[in-house]
This record gives sequence, C-alpha cells and structure tokens, in this order.
Amino acid sequence: MTGVTTQMICIRLLVLCLALVFSACDRVPLPSETHVEAVQESALQHAVQHLDPKYVCPMHPQIIRDKPSNCPICGMDLVPVEQEQGSPDSTEGPVVSISPAVVNSLGVRTTAVERGRLWRRINTVGYVDYDESKVGHIHLRTEGWIERLHVNSEGDRVRKGAPLFQLYSPSLVTAQEEYLQALSVGNKALIRASRERLIALGFNARQVDFLATKRKVQQRVTIYAPQNGIVATLNVREGMFVKPVTEVLSLADLSSVWVLAEVFEQQADWVEEQQTAEVHLSFLPGRTWEGEVEYIYPSLDSKTRTLKVRLQFNNPDEVLKPNMYADVTIFGGAKKDVTYIPREGLIRTGKEQRVIIDLGDGRFGARRVTPGIESGDWVEIISGLREGEKIVVSGQFLIDSEASLKASLMRMSDTAGDTRSGKNRVRVTTVAGVLKQWIPDSGKANLQHEAIPSLGWPAMTMDFDLGAGVSMERVKPGDQVEFDLAEVEGGYVITAIRSMEARSETP
Repeated sequence: MTGVTTQMICIRLLVLCLALVFSACDRVPLPSETHVEAVQESALQHAVQHLDPKYVCPMHPQIIRDKPSNCPICGMDLVPVEQEQGSPDSTEGPVVSISPAVVNSLGVRTTAVERGRLWRRINTVGYVDYDESKVGHIHLRTEGWIERLHVNSEGDRVRKGAPLFQLYSPSLVTAQEEYLQALSVGNKALIRASRERLIALGFNARQVDFLATKRKVQQRVTIYAPQNGIVATLNVREGMFVKPVTEVLSLADLSSVWVLAEVFEQQADWVEEQQTAEVHLSFLPGRTWEGEVEYIYPSLDSKTRTLKVRLQFNNPDEVLKPNMYADVTIFGGAKKDVTYIPREGLIRTGKEQRVIIDLGDGRFGARRVTPGIESGDWVEIISGLREGEKIVVSGQFLIDSEASLKASLMRMSDTAGDTRSGKNRVRVTTVAGVLKQWIPDSGKANLQHEAIPSLGWPAMTMDFDLGAGVSMERVKPGDQVEFDLAEVEGGYVITAIRSMEARSETP
C-alpha cells in the first residue's frame, strides 16, 4: 500500500511540473520584476519559442510578445509589428522599408540582372623586356687585350658589320703566321687547316681573304658587330685582359619586344597561347599595341602567387622601351548564357557574398548569392539571382547594415524629415516629472513623468538609464524635475536632470 501511495504522489508532482512549464510561456512578468529579469529572455529566444511574434515595445525592442500586453520594463502598451510579405525565396533576413526622401539622400541606384555572354577578360600589369631571340652576346674564342673600343657606353646603337673593338691576341698572331707559311709552301691540306683554325679563333671569311691578299700579319684584329641593335651591356674597357668566359658586350634588337605579364592564380586557366592581347602605356595615352600570347610559363611565382605570361609585340619605331610598365589586357574568349551583375553590386564578407534586392515600393532585402568568374566590371552569379531582378549598386552597404539591425528599421524610415533638413539624427526631448527613487552608483533613476506627445508615450512611472557624466547632486527623491532624454541604440537615456524647485528659488 505504501508503494502505491508513493507512485500516486510522484504522478501528481509530474502533472504539476508540466502545468507550470506550459503556463510559463504566457506568464506576464510582475511589476516587481527587475530590469535584468525582464530582459533575460532575448528577442531571438522568444521568437523561437513563439514562432510568430506580433507585438513589440516601441521603446524596448527586445520585448516581444505574441499577444497584446504591457512592457514589463516601462509599462507601455505593446504595439503590433508590421509583417513584410514576400515570396519565400525573396530575401534572407529582415526587409528594410525606406522612404523616397531617404532613398534620394543615400544616392541609392539600382540595375537589372542581365543574362548573356561574359568575356573572360584579364586585366593585369606587366613590363617590357628584350626579345631574347634577338639578343646577341659577344664572347672571344681566345684570350687577349682590348686595345681600342669603338662603342663608348650602353645604349649606343650599332649596325651589322660595324667595328666594335680591336683585340691583341698572341694566339691570333701565331695563327696568321701559320696561315701565311702554308700559303708560301703551297700545301693545300695545310692551307685548308690553317684557314679553318683562323675562322675558329674568330676571323671571318673577309678577314682571311684580306690576309691572303696582303700577306701581312695583323697585330690588332678588329671584331665586328654580328647584328643590328643597341649595346645592352658593356663589360670591358680599353686595356682590359679578357678570356673566352668573359662577356665583352651584348647587342639587343628592339624591332620586337616581349611584355611579361602577371596573371592571378584564379585566372590561370583562362590563358592560352595565341590569344589576342593589348597593351597600354601611361606615357602615351590613347595608343594601343596589339599582340598575342606567345608563351605561358609552367610554374607560379611562390611569392606573388601569379602565373607569368609572355606576350610578343612588333616594335618597329622602338617606342616600347625595356623595363617600361604596361597595362595589359588579355582576351580569353566568352562564356555563354551566364547571369551577371556589376561588380560594385556584390557585397563580400568573410563567410558569404550577398546582394541587396529592390523589392519595390521602397522595400529592400539581402540575399545570398554564389559568384563565379569576374571580368572587368562584371561578375557572374552562379546561383541566387534571376534575370530581370533589380539589385542595388550604390548605397547597398548602408542598407545592408540597417537590415542586420532590426531595431534600426523604424529609425531609418522615421528620419526622412531630419534628413531633408540636414539635422543630426539624434533627438533630444525635454520632459517634466517627479524623481521617485535613485540609488547611488546604480546608473538608473525611477521617475514619474507626464505624457510625451512627440514620442507617443502616455504619463507613467518608469526607470531610465543615466548617461555618462549626469550629476544627481542637486536633486533628491520627491523633487519636481526637468530632464533631457536622448535616443540611443536600444532605448533612451537621461543626458541632464535639473530640479524645478531649485530653479524657481533662484532670484
């Protein structure tokens, strides 16, 4: 019998606990509850519990209920919340309603989402370099001394066959003497061998024929330019001793040049050889050089994470100088049937990309999108938008920030008058009342105030936060006071308080 009694008691306790749980959601906080207890349930938690919150306190937006009641903090009647209607996939998050005056003052511009071909155009930078296939390096095939230089410095222009310098080399003198002895003997095999040795040491055919005609050894042998060009490097001076490993000088032909461009890693697969390219230089605006992609280097730069691409351009007038910086455009072909928007309309964050949708009638909302390739001023949208929808391309960051703060929706639509007048959006209201209670260091004061028509508040008794620097030394509980209210994020604070009795006694 004792077991049955215990079981019945447990069942009754369980039923009582369930009744308390189900009734807790509809409980209205008592006036004696403190401010902390009243706001312990956040707006998000309450919305999750009730799923369809419809009533909110105009002064404390965190107080949300699903049926008419009073605010547990200030006692004001909760007002209905206007529900924005739209298609299920229209936006994510709250919808912002903005008056036409605010739209004009923010400079909001919209554009329609387009669909069509999007060119893979790569805009990058590069620099002009020598065409290495037209660069010649001058090395000697024997050792000797530079007796006389016919070029003075780097940048000197020379033509093919022009003398570059004179060389004294004991090996060349000996080879000439052997050739002359072979000629005097008349041995054809010896003549042929000595002639080939002279050419191998750097003589050209004309110099060998001149030696055979004059029959006189040249102590100083002249070295001639093998091609047209400018002196790109000059590493010797008169009197220097040089060996075959020494690069005496190099000649570069500027009739064609290379432009080495850097392509970002995400655009590396856009580039192919023989694609058309254009170059623009800042020193000569308005002129365009047309060329093509000649070579794509096989590896990326480990520091810049870019792919080097070589372009070739004809340069008959030699306007393109080595080491000039250039703006490069590479045309990588078109991607067909894509949805795209202006790049300025895309809002990039650390975790997602979104756009602001124009829903009409001054209503805007945010929507997540998946971007694709970027080409110039346009961005492909893989998912999230349809052709013809309107997005915001100017002022979207302000709207996006407002949409992320639900408490700011009413403030943004109610300040059209202040925007037109150019005044500060912070409103300060002077109110008369009676100080009921103030606890030092609490940061709050309980006041009974008269009706405030400008804010739509009836006469009531409520707690107010004290702003920084507000002095309560000249007021005490029971005094008739006059205080200034300033609107801040999430409510109002007292910025100044004055005793009416002390002011009336002042002569």
